Amino acid sequence: MTSVEESVVALKHKCQKIVDGKKEMEEAYSLLEGLEGIAITVDVLTKTRIGMTVNDLRKKTKDEKLAKRAKALIKKWKAMIDTGVVNNNKDSKPVNYAPAKTELPPAPKTTTPHVFKRTAAASNDTTRCQSITALAKSLRAGELPDGTQDPDELAERIEEAIFQHTGGVNDRYRANIRSRMFNLRDKKNPALRENVLTGAVRPERFAKMSAEEMASDEMKKQRESFHKEAIMEHQMSVQEGTPSDMFRCGRCGKNNCTYNQMQTRSADEPMTTFVFCRTCGNRWKFC
Repeated sequence: MTSVEESVVALKHKCQKIVDGKKEMEEAYSLLEGLEGIAITVDVLTKTRIGMTVNDLRKKTKDEKLAKRAKALIKKWKAMIDTGVVNNNKDSKPVNYAPAKTELPPAPKTTTPHVFKRTAAASNDTTRCQSITALAKSLRAGELPDGTQDPDELAERIEEAIFQHTGGVNDRYRANIRSRMFNLRDKKNPALRENVLTGAVRPERFAKMSAEEMASDEMKKQRESFHKEAIMEHQMSVQEGTPSDMFRCGRCGKNNCTYNQMQTRSADEPMTTFVFCRTCGNRWKFC
């Protein structure tokens, strides 16, 4: 496959993604511009069937300027074939088909969305490629919300950010990848995956989030409760408490204890009783 043919095939695949709804239509302007600048031959046109893909793109778009630009490109290609050039003549000189600027409307001045391209290092590293694939699958682990960005591109950006943050493929890198995958697949925390897919949480930010930051609201409340209870238990350990013989120690069997009561949960829940055995030092609690 020649370099020209490879370039056309690469652009064709990107055009097809737009036709399939996997990429934004705005990117079509840059793709058509790329096709216009290629020294294409009839042989390449025949092998790649790029004309059919561009025609599908023309039919799909609602942008009149874009449709007109695609139509002009198809018309030029058709004219090349109609002039009598033999399709399989490999010795034919490439025709640099660049349409005159006066014939085609200029592309709108709106900013083209950034398209992340996988780095050469990531493409050649098996571990990094596997990480990107696994992250993309995790992003697709459920229904895709409205406004979802391309999961493949998001996965690449997340992996690249993790790679830069951890300093390469090492134990920290692998642990970070596994942590992102687990949290994206957590059915109790669907908001995290939706936020990443829709761009509410940028890939670069997601790559550096701690376990606490990725946790669901329910888990955060539970951790806060555990933390609060741990503080209270520590406070109980330094407080003398009220002496009582009502409690029997399960370790030594003595009734020589002190106790404290504190509200560790909501106000309508019973208080937690912390008991300390003054004989053997055993501690326990109950509600």
